[in-house]
Amino acid sequence: MTTFIWDMDGTLIDSYDVFMAALAETFETYGLDFEPVSTRKFILTHSVNDFLMKQASAFEELKKSFTGNTTKKNNEIKLMAGAREVLDWAAQQGIRNFLITHKGENAFKLLEDLKVSAYFTEVITSQSGFARKPDPESAIYLIKKYQLDKTSTYYLGDRQLDIDFALNAGIQSINFLPAEGSQQIQSLADVRQIFSSL
Repeated sequence: MTTFIWDMDGTLIDSYDVFMAALAETFETYGLDFEPVSTRKFILTHSVNDFLMKQASAFEELKKSFTGNTTKKNNEIKLMAGAREVLDWAAQQGIRNFLITHKGENAFKLLEDLKVSAYFTEVITSQSGFARKPDPESAIYLIKKYQLDKTSTYYLGDRQLDIDFALNAGIQSINFLPAEGSQQIQSLADVRQIFSSL
């Protein structure tokens, strides 16, 4: 049986503009220089967490401020184009959906607000206690718990981190980036095309 495990930010939801605004507010609060172009490139390649850790001395304060600023902007976050259509199609096809994100508890509120929480069998957040991606611990947990077939389990993501995560877990990868060992998509609508050709 085919299974989708979704990344959240940049894959299921369009949140990077909100991240940038929240980071700018956080850095202004702490009187730190903020360069948006290099920052966006860094968080798309790595993560917001890694970016904040570069400010090691103030990491905990910055993380708390960023999380608060982001949560206040929940109403600005939208689903990625085509996300609901893919989720509807997957449900019709009997494809199970899971979600693994570095987001905390706010992930559950966003899924509820966007009216997509019912599509997901289980959601794993940063507070679930697993190692962060690309460590495959959280995916291996899902594979064992739900007896998923690795050959028909796909991790949908938008960064190299997500491709590495899928490869480390021994599952398939569908990603917005071109990479060896991953099927590239330009939009979420392409997911249906991949499976119509199988």
